Amino acid sequence: MDSKTEPKSFVIKGDICYSTSPQEVSCTQNGYLVCVDGKSAGVFGELPQSYAELPLVDCTGQLVVPGMSDIHVHAPQYAFRGLGMDLELLDWLNTHTFPEEAKYADLAYAGDAYEIFADDLRHSATTRAVVFGTLHVPATELLMDDLEATGLVTYVGKVNMDRNSPDNLVEDSAESAEATRGWVADVTGRYERTHPIITPRFTPSVTDGLMAELADIAHQNDLPVQSHLSENLSEIGWVKELCPWSTCYGDAYDHFGLLGEKTIMAHCVYSTDEEVDLLRRTGTYVAHCPQSNAQLASGIAPIRRYLDLGMNVGLATDVAGGADLSMWRCMADAVAVSKLRWRLVDQSLSPLITQEAFWMATMGGGSFFGKVGSFAEGYELDALVLDDSAIRTPRDLTVWERLERYVYLAEEGGYLTRKFVAGRQIDLD
Repeated sequence: MDSKTEPKSFVIKGDICYSTSPQEVSCTQNGYLVCVDGKSAGVFGELPQSYAELPLVDCTGQLVVPGMSDIHVHAPQYAFRGLGMDLELLDWLNTHTFPEEAKYADLAYAGDAYEIFADDLRHSATTRAVVFGTLHVPATELLMDDLEATGLVTYVGKVNMDRNSPDNLVEDSAESAEATRGWVADVTGRYERTHPIITPRFTPSVTDGLMAELADIAHQNDLPVQSHLSENLSEIGWVKELCPWSTCYGDAYDHFGLLGEKTIMAHCVYSTDEEVDLLRRTGTYVAHCPQSNAQLASGIAPIRRYLDLGMNVGLATDVAGGADLSMWRCMADAVAVSKLRWRLVDQSLSPLITQEAFWMATMGGGSFFGKVGSFAEGYELDALVLDDSAIRTPRDLTVWERLERYVYLAEEGGYLTRKFVAGRQIDLD
């Protein structure tokens, strides 16, 4: 199988684990995961006779889990991952991020950088991603070409910025809207797995006039939206100055109709009660970026509260605020920072458990793409096959204990042996 084939019907045999709720997982040792035309037909302890003739992918002894959805990552920042972690958000943007992103006016540079990003994403645990590009249309289309070739499913955004940005990384308002309309028209229907998403960087770098234009483009073309919200206290104060008419930072987006079930807002570290209610009522997705929020000294989002309210929440690496593409580390960090928040900030919000982090990485973020992130019947079959045999222990572990351990020890001896997206096997060679 390869990423260029049609979705297949087949059976994977292995030790299968997937979320059935934020706190619960279903584990089947030596079970059978059945894929029919790219969708799960369910997990079985014994293979039903009706599927006995399907090709068998024998992964006995290996873990089989749903693919991960990284719902907030900056592709152009991948080139300087692991650098500049000594600054807070706004200084980090001006010192490292904006100078790097300006380089993507050069297609040769963009080509080299995006080839690395796409290849590393293909080899990661991520099966679906929501990606920021830059404001440069040619480079963004090149990124989309590269991601389409990976076989992964992605949303990719041409970034919009028309104020409070460096001279070599700012657009005229009308030209920004026109370029976005042209880009949407150019890429619509071009790809099978790669889709456009409207991407105002964040309120400080987008005027009200451009925000209204972007909302119009999104609504006219039925497109999703991504941006940043309430990441940093200085940023929130800046938004109050720029949008004195808004009742909260979130209202600076909702005023233009930019919140909703097709919108992802990254961070939401300091969302007020009003803003939380706004996000909940509109069904807006919160992209939790635990490593980035720690590295850039932004804070710790109250994810327990969001989960208890039934809000849409997924996990995100937020490279290069986060240092790498590992969704395993993202899960471990989500649990760790929730414990610090509980101990140091608010003991009324209990820490996350690993099951909840796993749910956010799979079903929580996956739901942005539809029925994704589970092996329940009818879900698109995204799957990872994991060899954990090199993570040594004298103990006999359950399937869940092996997966829980993998979250923390993937880099010690874990190995991704197979990867499927919507029933297609991804080439990992």
